[in-house]
Amino acid sequence: MKETTNQFPSEEVTLPSKGLLYPQDSPLSKGIIEMKYMTAREEDILTNQNLIENGTVIDKLLKSLIVTSIDYNDLLLGDKNAVLVAARILGYGKDYTFNFNGEEKTIDLTEIKDSELDESLIKEGKNEFDFELPTSKISVTFKLLTHGDEQAIDREIKGLKRINKNTSASLSTRMKYVITSVNGDYDTKTIRNFVDNQLLARDSRELRNYIAKIQPNVDLTFEYESKNGDLKKSTIPVGLNFFWPDAEL
Repeated sequence: MKETTNQFPSEEVTLPSKGLLYPQDSPLSKGIIEMKYMTAREEDILTNQNLIENGTVIDKLLKSLIVTSIDYNDLLLGDKNAVLVAARILGYGKDYTFNFNGEEKTIDLTEIKDSELDESLIKEGKNEFDFELPTSKISVTFKLLTHGDEQAIDREIKGLKRINKNTSASLSTRMKYVITSVNGDYDTKTIRNFVDNQLLARDSRELRNYIAKIQPNVDLTFEYESKNGDLKKSTIPVGLNFFWPDAEL
C-alpha cells in the first residue's frame, strides 16, 4: 500500500495483458495501473440512480478509482475486468458472497487467476493477430476490443435499432470492429462488406472461439458440485451487488 498524490492509500494492479498490446507511449504499456481505495465519494457513485439507470455507474466508479493517468477508452476489455475485480477487493474486501442455485456461496476474489497470454502471438506490442478462417481459407487480422470499441459498437447497434426495431445486428456489428483486415486489405468498406456478405457462420464462430482462447483476461469462473455430484463450472455474477450488497438495483 502507498499514498497517492491525493493522500488516499492505493495499490498497483497488474493487467492480464501485461501491457504488451498497448503502444509504448501509453501508460498502460507498463502493465500496471495504480488504483486508490474506495471512499464515501465512490459509494455515492454506486447509489446514483441516474448512473444506474443509464448503465454507466460501473465505468464512472472505475474512472474515479484509477489514479494512473490513462485514457479509459483504451483499456482492453480483459484488463478492464481485472480493474473491476481489484476495485471490489479494494472497496469491500476479498470475500464476495452471492446467491447461487438458491444457496449462498462465497468466493475469495484474490484467488482469481489471469488467463495465460501467449506472447509468441504478439506483433511487437501491436493489438493485432492473424487468423485463417478454417472453412473459406480467407486470411484475416483481428484486434481485441477496448472499452472505447464497446461504446462505439453499442452506439451503432442502438442507431440500427432506431431505424429498424426488429433488427438483430449485434454479432455482425461486433465482427466489423474485431476484424481489421481481409486478405491484407485494411479498408473499412471492404471489411464491412465481407462481414455482411461473405463471412460464413462457421468461420465467425471459430474466430470468436479463438479470440476467447487467446484474450488476456481474468478467469471469473468457479467450480461447484451439481446435484448428481459432478464438478461443473459457472460464472461469478457481476453487477452492482458485486460492489455493495446493499446497493439498490
